Amino acid sequence: MPKKRSGGGLTKAQQAAKFLGVAALSGAVLAGIALPAAGALGLAAKGTVEGFDEIPANLKTPPLSQRTTILDARSEPIATVYSRDRTVVDLKDISPYMQKAIVAIEDARFYEHGAIDLKGVLRAANRNAQSGGVSQGASTLTQQYVKNVFVEEAGDDPTKVAQATQQTLGRKVRELKYAIQVEEELGKKKILENYLNITFFGQQAYGIESASKRYFSKSAKDLKLEEAALLAGIVQSPSRYDPVNDAEEATKRRNIVLQRMADVRDASQAEADRAKATPIKLNVSRPKNGCITAVTGAGFFCDYVREVFLSDPVFGKTKEDRAKVWNQGGLKIRTTLDPQAQESVQASIKDHVYQSDKIATAVTLVEPGTGKVVAMGQSRPYGFKSNETTINFSANKSMGGSAYGFPTGSTFKPFVAAAAIEQGIPATKTYSAPYDMPYPSPVQTCDKPWVNTGDTVENENEAEVGPYAMKEAMAKSVNTYFVQMISEIGICPVTQMASKLGVIQADGQKLKEVPAISLGTEGMSPLTMANAYATFANRGTYCTPVFIESVRTAQGKSLPVPKSTCSRAMSERTADTINTLLKGVVDSGTGQQAGLTSRDNAGKTGTTDGRHNAWFVGYTPNMAGAVWVGAAGAKQVPMENITIGGVYHDKVFGGQVPGPIWKDAMSGALDGKPAPGFNTVHIPEHDKDKGRDKGDRDRGEDGDGGDGDGDHEDGKPGDGGGDGGNPWPDISLPPDLIGGGNGNGNGGGRGRNGP
Repeated sequence: MPKKRSGGGLTKAQQAAKFLGVAALSGAVLAGIALPAAGALGLAAKGTVEGFDEIPANLKTPPLSQRTTILDARSEPIATVYSRDRTVVDLKDISPYMQKAIVAIEDARFYEHGAIDLKGVLRAANRNAQSGGVSQGASTLTQQYVKNVFVEEAGDDPTKVAQATQQTLGRKVRELKYAIQVEEELGKKKILENYLNITFFGQQAYGIESASKRYFSKSAKDLKLEEAALLAGIVQSPSRYDPVNDAEEATKRRNIVLQRMADVRDASQAEADRAKATPIKLNVSRPKNGCITAVTGAGFFCDYVREVFLSDPVFGKTKEDRAKVWNQGGLKIRTTLDPQAQESVQASIKDHVYQSDKIATAVTLVEPGTGKVVAMGQSRPYGFKSNETTINFSANKSMGGSAYGFPTGSTFKPFVAAAAIEQGIPATKTYSAPYDMPYPSPVQTCDKPWVNTGDTVENENEAEVGPYAMKEAMAKSVNTYFVQMISEIGICPVTQMASKLGVIQADGQKLKEVPAISLGTEGMSPLTMANAYATFANRGTYCTPVFIESVRTAQGKSLPVPKSTCSRAMSERTADTINTLLKGVVDSGTGQQAGLTSRDNAGKTGTTDGRHNAWFVGYTPNMAGAVWVGAAGAKQVPMENITIGGVYHDKVFGGQVPGPIWKDAMSGALDGKPAPGFNTVHIPEHDKDKGRDKGDRDRGEDGDGGDGDGDHEDGKPGDGGGDGGNPWPDISLPPDLIGGGNGNGNGGGRGRNGP
């Protein structure tokens, strides 16, 4: 067993022998001699060194990870995201002081030796032997660059990072071989450029450009002598010499660099002394990483862009491939975000709903015909503090949204109407639409018929009694009318129409084939609803939503991006008819408070059972938008006797709170833009008193679930019965999707659904 010093470790003689061994090894490498499997130096100690000739000949240099910039449609920055904050620059864009400082302190003979500095090895061996420890290393700048390449390739994998930095002779041998290759292929200037771009400077800054921006808020080309010396000194130990946290230690290290520059004549002694006498003057720019830094409340839009990149096969065949491209960064991603629309959305949200309110709101705007999502915001900001969240209320679960979405209430009724019209039902079609009635039974589905087990549905009050034609029933959001309609055409055409419109549950599950679907019982996201209504504005052609316009790599190469695909969901005549019907909603129906006065617009209100959710979804020919208002957490909040945005409401309706939010958001988003009109159809007015069937007022039996009471200005606050249970016990539903009874089995309460 070798002798050790009293304090442990090797003796001075052994330290010298070790470094002389390295020197001998360096000579062997330079001579191109293959190392033996075993020898006097013990290089073949298990796992430490492989035969020199067995090391792969080519060093694979991974592209340096850099920051990615996400831009709006005008190419203005929204946010920067990165796994490593780095901006690669050319050597000509790095201050000469910086170039000289890093060479002076890390490898003063850089321009004189090859990949390996034998003089440096011997000098280090001598000094380490004298000190009894390892006080000086012998790696050249080229070798350090090679080690950093291994670290960069390791990424965030702790095992690989450990392997890339382990203090073993085997790693040094590999560095030596690759250093020879790098010297031959790149030359000194390119090696210096690469080294300054790859090195870590502390404070999350990788590369000299990011370091210069972090510590001095200036570009690397503008660094002064004392600033360059400070940054060069950090490299040896970024934590120890961090000027932000320990200015005294950083100053000592800076002055060592300055003196070294004077010693090797990269600066005069007078220049070095003046720089030493200059106190450190930092102008720190704090790290700004991720969607939390996004401007104008666009954090959730930014996060959706990230989700698209990580999930769409256009960016890589596998999840791992896509993540690698994203983490490598250096991208410029131009998105569809319209800054005017985004600012308008955020201003409207701020005016109507406070961040601290018990409830929240989410707004999404989409451009019909292109699928471009132009704005996305919500009252709870993107973040981790109180009354902040990273859940995107506008998105489906798979894209960072809530677990179930939010029941849509009567905003689903236009999909039922569109399906009926496509089946040949005229817009003048009348139904008896009594105040309340049992759900018709059986009702045809895509599979076996649905059979009622005692459930009933009712309108808002006893005065709301048919017969109604489609126009008035849509304007007043008459529940029993649409239940009778779905019982005539069946449920399958409705779910098929919803599918054509991209309407899916926020949790990714298929729509339930039950008659109550006409009352908006399923949980949806605002993006889904806005994009579906954009199909009406686009005269029946559905376009998939898109967020990304273009992507360019750090080298300027364009990457393919997801494209919107458009398909006909209904005839132009059907869409024009729906547009005519929904114009009536904002002209004289439940959505009057949302109506725009300066341009054609249409829309639909929705309020769910217990007033837990309220909606307005509307559109003009050139923009569609959805607004949801409701509880931001798992606990439902009944929106009665509640203050929202500083305004007291005894009861919240779709037309009352979401409607004005939509109106203000759309008004600002469309300001100065063209105001085209709808193609409408003539729908004759219905004489309600002609042929009325008095029997339509006969009321069905209440079930065990209670009466689901509650009323409001223009709609029906229920979406499936009373305040408990599930009217379809064989179907598993998340809380509050159906407001069924709280009695036995079938839940039978009288189904309600408000506008």
